[in-house]
Amino acid sequence: MCVAEPKTRPTGASVLAFLGAVEDQRRREEGFALLDLFGRVTGAPAAMWGPSIVGFGSMAHASSSGEAEWPVVGFSPRKAALSLYGIHGDSGPHEPLLHELGPHSLGKGCLYVKRLDRIDAAVLGRLIANAWSQARG
Repeated sequence: MCVAEPKTRPTGASVLAFLGAVEDQRRREEGFALLDLFGRVTGAPAAMWGPSIVGFGSMAHASSSGEAEWPVVGFSPRKAALSLYGIHGDSGPHEPLLHELGPHSLGKGCLYVKRLDRIDAAVLGRLIANAWSQARG
């Protein structure tokens, strides 16, 4: 049986070049701010995962196609919203800190933020730290 290679994996591409090429100036600035915040909180180097996810650390992740590596936490400065990966952890939408974060929405495995300046950066830092420590066990 042939198993397809996962599309989202470390690429070795430059995180700084990726963020510097983000077209929208606000999204570009938010991307650099998130790079700084995730880096400070995790203490891990950033890596490009696929063409558009900035990830920190790696862990095994079960999916419908089997087990694959995935960043412990990460983000992508997408046009419609900032996609934040891994930070609502096991407690999902019931995570108490989410109520303190500010305007956001949740998807499967993602937290979406339309504007970084409308959320509480200290709360986001705590969410990242919690997710990082949960995953690192």
